[in-house]
Amino acid sequence: MATNKKVFTLRLSDEVFDKIGILATKERRSMTNYIEYVLIQHLEQIEKEQEPIQTITIE
Repeated sequence: MATNKKVFTLRLSDEVFDKIGILATKERRSMTNYIEYVLIQHLEQIEKEQEPIQTITIE
C-alpha cells in the first residue's frame, strides 16, 4: 500500500523528546506515529472550534 507522506527533520529538546517517547510507549506507538496522532487530534480540535483548514495540493 503506497502512502503519500512527507519526510522532514524535527528538532526537539531532550526533555520533550523523552516525554514523547514515554507517552508513545504507553500507547504502544512509535514516536513518529504518536507525534502524527497528536497533531491530527489537535488539527481536528482546531477545525471543530473554528473552521476547516483549506489546503492547496500542487502536484
